[in-house]
Amino acid sequence: MDNQATQIIQRFNALLASLEPQKRKMLARTIGKNLAQSNRLRIQRQQNPDGTAFVQRKKRVKTKKGKIKRAAMFKKLRLARFMKQTANASGVEVGYSGQNAFIASRHQFGKVGVVDKKKGIKHKYDQRELLGFSDDDLQMVEEEILRALSG
Repeated sequence: MDNQATQIIQRFNALLASLEPQKRKMLARTIGKNLAQSNRLRIQRQQNPDGTAFVQRKKRVKTKKGKIKRAAMFKKLRLARFMKQTANASGVEVGYSGQNAFIASRHQFGKVGVVDKKKGIKHKYDQRELLGFSDDDLQMVEEEILRALSG
C-alpha cells in the first residue's frame, strides 16, 4: 500500500471508529465503487497509477492471421464483471479472483510466468500496475471520508 494511503488511514482511523458499522460499510462501498471505476479508466488509458504509460507489448513475429498484435492490453480485466469489490464495516477490497487474479498479479508485480509447460518456456513480465492509488484517488477517499463524517 502507498505511504500516502497509509497516512490517510492513520489520520481517519479514530474518527471512522465513531461511525456506525452500517455507515462505515456504505462509505466503504462508495469508495470501492469509485476506486474500481478509476482503475478501470486507467487500464483503458494504459497507464500506471503514477500516470506513466504501461510498457508496450514485446514486438512479435506475425500471428497466425498475419497481423501483428498491438492492441490495447487487459481489455477484459478492465470490465466491471471481472474487477471484484468487497465492502464491509472494516474496509473495502478491489481486485480480481481466480485466473484473472493470476494474470493480473504477473503484470502488477512483474513476475516470471510459465508460457509453455511442455517446453519449459518462462517469461518475465514487465511491471504494469493494474491496481493502485493515484493522487486523485487518495483525494477522493479523503473527501468521501470527510463527507461521511460531516453528514
